[in-house]
Amino acid sequence: MLKGIRSRLIVYITLMLLLIVLLLEGIFIVAVHSYYLGSAMESLNSRATYSATFFNKYLESYNLKERARYILENLSSEENSMVEVLSPDGKVIINSFGFSSGEQVTTPDVKEALLRGKGSFQSIKPVNGERILAVSAALTERGSTIGLLRYSVSAEPLYAVIIKIALNAAIVGLLVIGFGFILSLLIAKRIVGPIQQLTGVAKEMATGNFAVRAARPYDDEIGTLAVTLNYMSDEIMKSEKLKYDFISSVTHELRTPLTSIKGWGETLLVGDLSDKQETLQGLEVMTGETDRLIGLVEDLLDFSKFQAGEIRIVRQPYDLRGLLEDLLLQFRYRGQTKQIRLYADLTGQPLPVDGDFNRLKQVFVNVLDNAFKFTPAGGEIRLTAELRGEVIKVTVTDNGEGIPAEDLKQLGNKFFKGRSRQSGSGLGLAICKEIIELHDGQLRIESEFTVGTSVIIELPRYEVEQHLPPST
Repeated sequence: MLKGIRSRLIVYITLMLLLIVLLLEGIFIVAVHSYYLGSAMESLNSRATYSATFFNKYLESYNLKERARYILENLSSEENSMVEVLSPDGKVIINSFGFSSGEQVTTPDVKEALLRGKGSFQSIKPVNGERILAVSAALTERGSTIGLLRYSVSAEPLYAVIIKIALNAAIVGLLVIGFGFILSLLIAKRIVGPIQQLTGVAKEMATGNFAVRAARPYDDEIGTLAVTLNYMSDEIMKSEKLKYDFISSVTHELRTPLTSIKGWGETLLVGDLSDKQETLQGLEVMTGETDRLIGLVEDLLDFSKFQAGEIRIVRQPYDLRGLLEDLLLQFRYRGQTKQIRLYADLTGQPLPVDGDFNRLKQVFVNVLDNAFKFTPAGGEIRLTAELRGEVIKVTVTDNGEGIPAEDLKQLGNKFFKGRSRQSGSGLGLAICKEIIELHDGQLRIESEFTVGTSVIIELPRYEVEQHLPPST
């Protein structure tokens, strides 16, 4: 089994080279075979045709035996082919050695020449112990065939040359395959090496060592993967830092009310319960701190549900304006106690939404609570709601301490609390953002440090044909 990329690359490249070499060598050997045998056959064909034409023209009055004798006597001393004169039935009358064997020749060239005046034959298998090339041409008298002139030559020397060339080509092909194999090793190493390095970095990260970095050897896909891996490591480190800061912050936030509750509990246990004012003060502090604890725990529970994808919103149409008016009544009392002015600018038109009443109330309570938390005494908060086409826009603006630009980019991310020393889990805005997005809306924050902050919530308008009941 080829489990590694390196092994597969080597095998695939070698197989590809082998197939290419076999294909090219096959074409080359066929071309060499055709060239050598074709050239020999063409030479035989031209000589046989020329000789037969000559003898038919100038020896027309000679009978077959006389022509045979004349042909034998006038053969060139450089003729290396076997020249035979055959009778119409294929028997050898005379050959270039001067013998008259009477042997009957039945090769295809003889049969074809008797039918068409000329024929050729190339044997693939040995005939009488050897492969031959033969061309026969008709000897005629007054248009009738009286015999055949046959030229033949052994093809064994040609095949010997072809085999030698094929062997040399095979040796060259093996050298090419060997060179290709070595080249495939180098290529596989260049490709697999960086992947192995990235694998090692990924294993280190899997053990929790996010400080390790992947080298970028080339500006290609592997280089891009290395950059992405390093970016992932940086983001994980940032997330881990935020998580640890969050744990530290939540631990502190939980410890503070618990300390107050425990302290007042002990005070009430060992103190004089007849002092009604002190007892009421202790119970009031314990109740307030308990509410803080409940709020923190609810934030944690909501966040865990959002992370697990278990939050389900139950939508129903209602007028958002009613919800906002109820919240104004609730927070105006808080504004009086903290000496903060709360202004409202709500449109007179209905604000129809299709949403989860309790979840949207959770969002606006959280946003208003933050505004009061970060606005000093004597400040002001403004709540505006308007209908812009198909979008309902609700804005909560304060003139509190504002948010630094570097914190503003991360505000609303999970675990991020910013530099504020105010109490809280740092999850409120992240949860609000998730709720608004589940309603197909968006939440964004605009702020200027030391000037103030605006939280803008946009929700899609719900199209209705009849009057919506106000929210309660």
